[in-house]
Amino acid sequence: MLIPELANISVCMKDPERVRDTIVSMQKAGSNTLQVISDFDMTLTRFAYNGKRCPTCHNILDNSLLIDDECKKELKDLLNTYYPIEIDTSRPVEEKLPLMVEWWTRAHELLIEQRIRKDDLAKVVGQSEAKLREGYEFFFDHLHEHSIPLLIFSAGIGDILEEVVRQAGVFHSNVNVFSNYMDFDELGVLHGFKGELIHIYNKREGAMLNTGHFRELRARPNVLLLGDSLGDLSMADGVQDMENILKIGFLNDKVEDRRQHYLDSYDIVLVKDETLDVPNAVIRYLTGTK
Repeated sequence: MLIPELANISVCMKDPERVRDTIVSMQKAGSNTLQVISDFDMTLTRFAYNGKRCPTCHNILDNSLLIDDECKKELKDLLNTYYPIEIDTSRPVEEKLPLMVEWWTRAHELLIEQRIRKDDLAKVVGQSEAKLREGYEFFFDHLHEHSIPLLIFSAGIGDILEEVVRQAGVFHSNVNVFSNYMDFDELGVLHGFKGELIHIYNKREGAMLNTGHFRELRARPNVLLLGDSLGDLSMADGVQDMENILKIGFLNDKVEDRRQHYLDSYDIVLVKDETLDVPNAVIRYLTGTK
């Protein structure tokens, strides 16, 4: 076995031979040709811990003392309405797009009404139950040690995401985040969000908007992509002159309904796996580390 962890019980592959060929090709090219592109919520962070759902970047705020009870109820209603649509594989993406925009836009409007202060964000993250996946230290540290760029595309809230990574002690210089960032007024109070809205199904547009960033990475035509939704598959669309891409997907929820769709889309599917063991093993192999 090229990588023993690919025999883990959580691992599913439609075409193991193709996976092997891709990994061998990427390893031969050398780690200086590699970049890692990843989603954040429920990809680099845990989906659940001890049987309880872990919060996303939005949830960290939604569940905090910065949000009043009425707003919490409205945000929960939005989640209950739109999350089933997001993960419904029977609906075409085109149909979901306007609904996702509706969800994110309304959620952001509600947060703006709460007049959140920038100074409170670090405390809120520290008090939350957000957890990076087991093995995160090796993942972030090893990529940094080998000067491998890590691009994080997130439909979450960039300020919260960065704080989670910073408080875990792994916000290294090789990490770049593309997300929804809060806009604070001169008193440090939230009064809007910067730039174009990034939601789960327009990460491709986010990738295309950042072609300047990808141009700097032209010498890195091999991509390791990590995601937990079918919308994450487009995150590498801005990569120029790509040679190889290995897509690893975390299937966290509604497993039987979505298994085949994930197997058809991702090279490696990790079913209810709360660790980064498999991505770390691939990175270890690609960097020639024992």
